[in-house]
Amino acid sequence: MTLEAIKYKAGRLQILDQLLLPAESTYIPIAGVKDGWNAIHKMQVRGAPAIAIVGCLSLVVEIYDKQNDSKEALKKEIDEHLQYLVTSRPTAVNLKLAADELKSLTATLLTDEDVNVEAMKKSVIDSVEQMLQKDIKDNRAIGENGTNALLKGIDRPLKLMTHCNTGSLATAGYGTALGVIRSVNERNLLEHVFCTETRPYNQGARLTAYELVHDKLPATLITDSMVAALLNSRKIDAIIVGADRVAANGDTANKIGTYQMAVVAKHHQVPFYVAAPFTSIDVAIADGSHIKIEERPERELTHIGELRIAAPGIGCWNPAFDVTPAELITGIITEIGVFKPSELTEKVRPK
Repeated sequence: MTLEAIKYKAGRLQILDQLLLPAESTYIPIAGVKDGWNAIHKMQVRGAPAIAIVGCLSLVVEIYDKQNDSKEALKKEIDEHLQYLVTSRPTAVNLKLAADELKSLTATLLTDEDVNVEAMKKSVIDSVEQMLQKDIKDNRAIGENGTNALLKGIDRPLKLMTHCNTGSLATAGYGTALGVIRSVNERNLLEHVFCTETRPYNQGARLTAYELVHDKLPATLITDSMVAALLNSRKIDAIIVGADRVAANGDTANKIGTYQMAVVAKHHQVPFYVAAPFTSIDVAIADGSHIKIEERPERELTHIGELRIAAPGIGCWNPAFDVTPAELITGIITEIGVFKPSELTEKVRPK
């Protein structure tokens, strides 16, 4: 059974508090947009697809049982809540795109004289609820497309590597990069997977390792600083990572540490793939220099829990993401196909 990070039913939302993993598996209620914003900002939920889904579902919870006097009042409330939610974590594009789509939907419904206020609210709720099912379907397709690309011309089990967490805990279920690894395993062609610890928040050690153990996949945890040594000493068939935002030219923002893995992979001639849903590709941004990089609190570097591990008084720089240049990326795996970065603008931009 795949892990379930998001539990939703009829206007009631719970999420698995990922700050407590792997020691404790506790679900916390999300009672509205303030709870949704806090859970995203504090990283109780993380991963670009999951952030979008939880953010939008928190809006659903907020409006589910409310009565609105008019369509105009409902639209104003929805737009204000969405604008607030988008500020929770600025680098991941999925939530912003989902918010824009919902704003567009409410604008269309507002002008439709055959739609009353209750029908308008139901349409918004139905649209958000469908995001859960669509994300799982898309992740399955990403897994299949990625597996086909990895196994092209190869008829033996693969040794793979991944960074951060891109599985059921970062999506509605199954995962993106980890979904590709799961798909390879379902074909009985996964020899081994190496996951990095992902300092300073340890998403790899706490979350990816948790999922790999849960699924009983053959896996080994390494520190971020061991990647070059591993690639130099063992045959790794490919590295697969996720993405929080992909620019039109293929430059990709992902968890800090991704860029250095791509540089090392290039040196060792190891294919480097990005696995992400269509909603992570922001063709409105020309290249990675325009991607806003979130900076996190110093405490994440200086402390582990309540224990200080750094000398008091030391300055800290803690960007949550880095940008991997397109020329270091072998392919971008999406639910609609696997593309070279140079093909994105032509093949992925909506017609």
